[in-house]
Amino acid sequence: MTTQAITDATTGRGANMPRVFISAAHKSSGKTTLTLGLCAALHARGLAVQPFKKGPDYIDPLWLGAAAQRPCYNLDFHMMRRDEIERQFAAAAGGARISLVEGNKGLYDGLDLDGSNSNAALAKLLDAPVVLVIDARGMTRGVAPLILGYQAFDREIRIAGVILNKLGGSRHESKLRAVIEHYTDVEVIGAVQHDPAMEIAERHLGLVPANEQRAALERIRLVGERVAAQVDLDRLLAIGDSASAFAGGAATLPPASGVPVRIGIARDPAFGFYYSEDLDALRAANVELVELDTLRDAGLPALDGLIIGGGFPEMFMAELEANAAMRESIRRAVEAGLPTYAECGGLMYLSKSLTWQGRTCRMVGAVPGDTVMHDRPIGRGYARLQPTGADHWREAETIPAHEFHYSSLENLPGDSIYAYRVVRGHGIDGTHDGYQRHNLLAGYVHRRGAGPAGWIAPFLNQVRTRKARATA
Repeated sequence: MTTQAITDATTGRGANMPRVFISAAHKSSGKTTLTLGLCAALHARGLAVQPFKKGPDYIDPLWLGAAAQRPCYNLDFHMMRRDEIERQFAAAAGGARISLVEGNKGLYDGLDLDGSNSNAALAKLLDAPVVLVIDARGMTRGVAPLILGYQAFDREIRIAGVILNKLGGSRHESKLRAVIEHYTDVEVIGAVQHDPAMEIAERHLGLVPANEQRAALERIRLVGERVAAQVDLDRLLAIGDSASAFAGGAATLPPASGVPVRIGIARDPAFGFYYSEDLDALRAANVELVELDTLRDAGLPALDGLIIGGGFPEMFMAELEANAAMRESIRRAVEAGLPTYAECGGLMYLSKSLTWQGRTCRMVGAVPGDTVMHDRPIGRGYARLQPTGADHWREAETIPAHEFHYSSLENLPGDSIYAYRVVRGHGIDGTHDGYQRHNLLAGYVHRRGAGPAGWIAPFLNQVRTRKARATA
């Protein structure tokens, strides 16, 4: 390998990084299942496939990561600067045979009128050819103007192929192939028949009981086999190879730095919403992550800090209540000043009680409020926070975030101290988020941990400050 080639492999600048952006004409076209199947099929060939997901999503990346047997990374314009997206892509894609970036919603969908945060914008930033997944149910000749319109809308987007999905049979497939071949110059690289066996329920690997994990892995294998039989994987690889050399930012992570610390992280069927990038950043900051099972562990080990991410505590509220030893161990640790960061499901668990479907279970009690589940979302979508000045972490920047919760936190004391004012979104009460007590910070919004506005740096500062005082 030449010196320049080594430099390219290290930084990502000018490096050959085969990549494909998997998008769709509209939401619910089946692209997540297809991307999952492609990851599984390519992995079964013995190829290193690196998955990415556009947007602040936790569930799809867990499935995609399990299929590829590599962590899936999120790329999102709201939470990351453009140069951060480029660096994250280069860091994860380096060494992979191909990277698959799954979009969210439709190719041109996004919040802004100018499309600056759309899937198309991300495909352009990454200079990635697009494979368009088309939900073909009820379509015949109309598929041609659909494809032609998507090509014409933005000539900078290269739609290199289409995968027809949810087909009604071989005759339906033949008609669509003939129409597309006659009217367009886009290649059909796959045609997937409607198959209920490929549908995946809205539960995800990593947040299911251990006895269900085998079933989840079996479903991934089945989807991979079905996709491999109906999609031309060689053509997909060729499309990925046609991408130009990646001109993005440097990909290297800094060496581990800072005083070593041990931080517990809840990772069990009830909790597991963590960005792969954040776990990398924590390890790069000389953090030993100690995985905790809130359902089965008898208590906390010796720790310098504690993280409880989002999840589905309502699905396991009986088991969480039954593990009184762990609940009491966490409550005492928070009361004693253990630096603790919790998001959404973690906030619910730290409250006094959780009520769902007519049943109430006791929770940790470190947050003096009660969680109540509702039938409709209370907070949903992108959020933005402004530090109140009363926050223990002394953050100064406006913080981009997102939220998706069906619960509300009720009966909090009127003199509660909050770290943030909600500029956009709902948070805890529509106005505030980030409940503070001792060295605890717990809120409904999900934040990116890495980056200048991330939670990792101020959290670790608090962890190390407390550790230094304890050992002085």
